[in-house]
Amino acid sequence: MYLYNSLSHQKELFVPNDPNLVKMYTCGPTVYHYAHIGNLRTYIMEDVLEKSLRYLGYPVKRVMNITDVGHLSSDADTGEDKMIKGAKREHKTVMEIAKYYTDAFFADCDKLNIKRPDVVEPATNCIAEYIHMVQTLLDKGKAYLAGGNVYFDTSTLEQYYVFNDHDEEDLAVGVREGVEEDTNKRNRNDFVLWFTKSKFEDQALKWDSPWGVGYPGWHIECSCISIKHLGESLDIHCGGIDNAFPHHTNEIAQSESYLGHKWCNYWFHVHHLNTDSGKMSKSKGEFLTVSLLEQKGYDPMVYRLFCLQSHYRRNLVFSWENLDNAAQAYDKLIARIATLKKEGEVDEAALAKLKERFVNALNADLNTSLAVTAIYDVLKAKCSDATKLAAIRDFDRVLSLNLISAAEALARKQAEEEAASADPEIDALVAARTEAKKAKNFAEADRIREELKARGIEIMDTPQGAKWRKL
Repeated sequence: MYLYNSLSHQKELFVPNDPNLVKMYTCGPTVYHYAHIGNLRTYIMEDVLEKSLRYLGYPVKRVMNITDVGHLSSDADTGEDKMIKGAKREHKTVMEIAKYYTDAFFADCDKLNIKRPDVVEPATNCIAEYIHMVQTLLDKGKAYLAGGNVYFDTSTLEQYYVFNDHDEEDLAVGVREGVEEDTNKRNRNDFVLWFTKSKFEDQALKWDSPWGVGYPGWHIECSCISIKHLGESLDIHCGGIDNAFPHHTNEIAQSESYLGHKWCNYWFHVHHLNTDSGKMSKSKGEFLTVSLLEQKGYDPMVYRLFCLQSHYRRNLVFSWENLDNAAQAYDKLIARIATLKKEGEVDEAALAKLKERFVNALNADLNTSLAVTAIYDVLKAKCSDATKLAAIRDFDRVLSLNLISAAEALARKQAEEEAASADPEIDALVAARTEAKKAKNFAEADRIREELKARGIEIMDTPQGAKWRKL
């Protein structure tokens, strides 16, 4: 498998540290509100990556954090704590907010067939690990105390900006418009490892530490949780492209300074879901959720297909028209699969050839658009229906679009509708029209169609023959 590595800015052959276990880490949600569908695009593509690795034969251990403390309203460690903000908004405790929105997040994941990671760790579970890492960084001279807080000293690094080639001036944290500069910092790019009560007196969640009562910075969570569950070397770290800086940049800085060696080999970043007005964001007020899509009549699988039709490294533009196009494509795909009969033997040679196209799509930097196209290749293939069904069932282990179960449900519904609307007289007229068409007696065929129409019956010509329904 070739994957684009954000760290090297190129596609690389994926070679895990240990072929017997791929260690994969995913940045989890900050559970202060519902996840919007832009957030969930990232989790869908990470889900496809994990399932692709498993499909290709790699054992995978995937870990994800739940941020229930420490994430401030600016990713540059400034502003109000997002969890406190959510608690104030809903007049609940921080832990009540965290529990409610964690459950809501995983409910959305279930609707979208996103597999739950092997390990899910709330940030508040790992205070001892954060304190240990912070103390180690202080002991190594990689961190310092100032104004009651502990900061990571980026001047100790040979290179800080690892994901891009921008000028440092363009990326300097703490001097952007709308962000108040933290005068405690020795360098503009330094970031907080541990906040104390000296700066945030009203913080709801606080713990004792060697530097005073306080709470961890956001960036240290992922480093400690990953090392706790996956050890000192990580194969793949995933997240949205907006996390590359500063969050993932800071993770690398503190993790490698703590460990003394390279930490993660491959960085997998999913690009934005945009609307006409720009990147989707909770801060803009109204935002789109899976529940809202359902209320408007969309199957969550339609949104999953919408995401899979585009490459994860391209910005995807959401509009209702684009989602409608995905809905039509999904319905037509399910309808075509529903026509396949469970007949014949599976041709293993033909199946292997069909699978080869699908595997090639996955290996080409997770080209999900080509992987979906492989389903259509199956439907057009000259092989038994049993072989086609076997291929579609196999591919859906990765795509997770409910292709077989949705097709079976549609076939049952169609059979029930046909049984409920059975009428021998109408059936006879439809059969007579079919015979008239075969005899090229189109005038008679049209006459029967008009007679049926006058009786409130519509005829539909399908590949399986003429069908009828009441108008």
